[in-house]
Amino acid sequence: MELNEIRYFLALSRTLNFTKAAEACHVSQPALTRAIRKMEDELGGLLFSRERSNTHLTELGRLIEPHLVEVVTQTGEAKRTAARFLKLEKASLALGVMCTIAPVKFVGFMARFKAENPGVDVTILEAVPDQLCDLLVKGELDVALMARPDGFPKPFRTLELFSERFVVACSAGHRFARKSNVAMAELDGESYLSRINCEFYDFLGDRCREQGATLVYSYQSEREDWVLAMVAAGLGICFLPEYTAIFPGVIGCPVVSPSVARSVCAVTVAGRRSSPPVKAFLNAVRRYQWPSPSTTGNPPE
Repeated sequence: MELNEIRYFLALSRTLNFTKAAEACHVSQPALTRAIRKMEDELGGLLFSRERSNTHLTELGRLIEPHLVEVVTQTGEAKRTAARFLKLEKASLALGVMCTIAPVKFVGFMARFKAENPGVDVTILEAVPDQLCDLLVKGELDVALMARPDGFPKPFRTLELFSERFVVACSAGHRFARKSNVAMAELDGESYLSRINCEFYDFLGDRCREQGATLVYSYQSEREDWVLAMVAAGLGICFLPEYTAIFPGVIGCPVVSPSVARSVCAVTVAGRRSSPPVKAFLNAVRRYQWPSPSTTGNPPE
């Protein structure tokens, strides 16, 4: 049963006149008559009793009429919903964010995006990169903001937002606090606070071992705020992305020899057709002036 046939049926049920119903539907009377007969064949019974001057609905016609009215109503609502979505009047965007990304560099962008696209409802989900990649592939996320030390394989497509250095985070009373930078070899024997969800955890550990630095692992936590609070209290040091090391009492010293940085990217699935809200988000990402890495460290010794 086709939607135009349903409309013919409803027009005829209103007018009870084949000629008037055909005019209302902008089709010929024979075309409307054929459509009604086709519906009757599909449903297995007469829908209209055809008398010379008394066309009326049969019992079967009266029985199915409310169902067909609902079909047309729901179809119209679906079209209106789609139109609002395409015009970004009522659209949703599922955004994944790597849990180690600090919000400080994103709130300005998100405020601007919302101001430019007030009809887009953004839901933010926090997770580690592997989980975000899995959700992207499954279609449960539209875009993810994340970084990985080894980049992103197929089927992912990346748009780099900014590069972010890693620093050694320490308390204001630590010997590193007044250094302009810290070589990895200097970390040997330091009490280390492990950030379990750090995507560069293994990478940074390997670089330390290459430089002959052995860290003394004292605490580990999934909570960035706990780690930062412990750093500020002088319980140890840790590696942190530059824009995460913003916490009262925490000093961030750029790590060198070797220096390490991550590229934070907007990640989507290559070849997947982007919805209007995803296109709007990616266009906003391209236009936004993202931060550049700092060129100065802490005051020298």
